[in-house]
Amino acid sequence: MVTIKDVAREAGVSVATVSRVLNDNGYVGADTRKKVMEAIAELNYSPNEVARSLYKRESRLIGLLLPDITNPFFPQLARGVEDELSQAGYRLLLGNSDENIQKELEYIQTFVQNNVVGIITATNHVDYKIYEALDLPLVLLDRASENYPAVYADGREGGRLAAKTLIEKGAERITLVKGPANIKPAQDRFQGAIEELSRADVDFSVLSTTSYSFEEAQGWAEELFDKFSDTDGIIASNDIVGIAIVHEAMERGKRIPEDVQIIGYDDIPQSRLSYPTLSTIRQPAYEMGREAAKLLIRTIKKEPGVEQTIQMPVELVERKTTRKE
Repeated sequence: MVTIKDVAREAGVSVATVSRVLNDNGYVGADTRKKVMEAIAELNYSPNEVARSLYKRESRLIGLLLPDITNPFFPQLARGVEDELSQAGYRLLLGNSDENIQKELEYIQTFVQNNVVGIITATNHVDYKIYEALDLPLVLLDRASENYPAVYADGREGGRLAAKTLIEKGAERITLVKGPANIKPAQDRFQGAIEELSRADVDFSVLSTTSYSFEEAQGWAEELFDKFSDTDGIIASNDIVGIAIVHEAMERGKRIPEDVQIIGYDDIPQSRLSYPTLSTIRQPAYEMGREAAKLLIRTIKKEPGVEQTIQMPVELVERKTTRKE
């Protein structure tokens, strides 16, 4: 592994000079700086950010916790976070909790041990008091709490929009797939849909679920049609469940959208590749990630007047699982 000593030797300068160039701290002549940068490029040197942060008592590391990296929605959030942090000169440490509170605790400990200066979390356990002992800036992403700054989409409007769309397109027996009870945005979507359905002259039923995971999506789809076989409109808890419902409906010989209309939630890339392509409520995942990173950086820098809540808009994306009229 290339070290700072190797760079100093290649450039013909002292280690202290290389350090001043890397940290942009202290005077270094233009010619000397050029030699150091050329040596860094020639040797493909990458400074150890953890070691640098410990030495300087200053870190540029941010921790990001996701609940399930196999769900395509969360990598979109992560990419937005990473792009914004990179542009601002920070680096990202990523943890995947698998919706497991013990793994979440272990990643938090790892972040602290690596001297992160802030954490962004999109996990499901923010209200379990596992973050209270942290003396670090924390921003919630796609989650909401009264205790921490948060960036999330307008779930209530998303639920209303999905329900209104199915009602306007003639669905009369609608099934609402309710997301996990411990995730506030999921409950916001549910409440928004219930408000709209309750005002309309339609029958509706609710299927409660406990997870957004790939592994359980097919089971929810099978349970839905076993319990509500005559449903003609479905609001899925997310796109993964929505796609599973599409597949199960076709397995049971139902025509989409003639016999049953389906609306997902998130607008993950796979919703454009399913057959038929999935109508959905789009959350601006990438943009949410960037906003969460901006909010955390402003909090770290203790800028005045930093907002505590950023709610982002949602929109309907119509594809082939809803009728045209």
